[in-house]
Amino acid sequence: MRTPSPDPPREPRRAPGRSGWGGDVLASPHRRARPRSTDAPAEAGLVVEDVETGWCGAVVRVEKSGGVHVVVLEDRRGRTRTFPLGPGFLLDGAPVRLVPPAPPAPPARRAAGAPGRTASGSVAVTGQRARVARESRIWVEGRHDAELVEKIWGDDLRVEGVVVEGLDGVDHLAREVAAFQPGPGRRVGVLVDHLLDGTKEARLVQEALRALPAAAPHVLVVGHPYVDVWQAVRPHRLGLAQWPVVPRGRPWKEGVLEALRWPRATPADVARGWRRILAGVDTIADLEPALSGRVEQLIDFVTGDALDR
Repeated sequence: MRTPSPDPPREPRRAPGRSGWGGDVLASPHRRARPRSTDAPAEAGLVVEDVETGWCGAVVRVEKSGGVHVVVLEDRRGRTRTFPLGPGFLLDGAPVRLVPPAPPAPPARRAAGAPGRTASGSVAVTGQRARVARESRIWVEGRHDAELVEKIWGDDLRVEGVVVEGLDGVDHLAREVAAFQPGPGRRVGVLVDHLLDGTKEARLVQEALRALPAAAPHVLVVGHPYVDVWQAVRPHRLGLAQWPVVPRGRPWKEGVLEALRWPRATPADVARGWRRILAGVDTIADLEPALSGRVEQLIDFVTGDALDR
């Protein structure tokens, strides 16, 4: 008796219009989902590119203009442009929607009666509204200098009503001082990088003050010995025994980033490097006295403007 042969295996039923691989035979093999934008807080130093214009720059600030939130971007040459906050930006090549940065966290609660301290070490003043800005000003050379001063002395400066402004180098210091018109009750304190005897910076400062003898009593220029304000952060905050030595003639930030084995090829890399350094600074104790002492000196000078009256 012949054994009946088994039935041939049945092929699984396929839905109409679909191949055996589970894909739609009518679908284009090249069609891909468009990447969706994610939210990115527009924090100072974040480097993004505007898709429409190709403008690439670091976030300087977010503000309201005509009832609309806008973001100010600064490119590698120090030029700034303003864009509406929202979609239309690239971050590391990925689409993002810029949103306002989160407000600073409230200070930690402390026991009743225990005096609080600001990052600069002064007694914290609570429950007091920020003072109307003085006419006197403090000028610093770059955005990183301003961000460092804000992080450590920001609370003190708001109580005193002192505004810190950027100065695009000291090459045109005389022109900037003349335009500011210092005088009684209107002082300006200037913090200069690498201010050492015999340097170009020292010569420019001396020339500026000689050119404006009437303004000189109301102007104080001080400096620190570092090539860049990064060096004013104590190296142990980065796990270093000392800052790397960069050969003369080479861009200092680029040399430091290379020695630390951090990315350095683009302005975005430099901005991220600075954010890592700044994140390691919590109090005035994390800075070299050669910088912190000069900033304290400038604050004392500009807040003593009442003595001019």
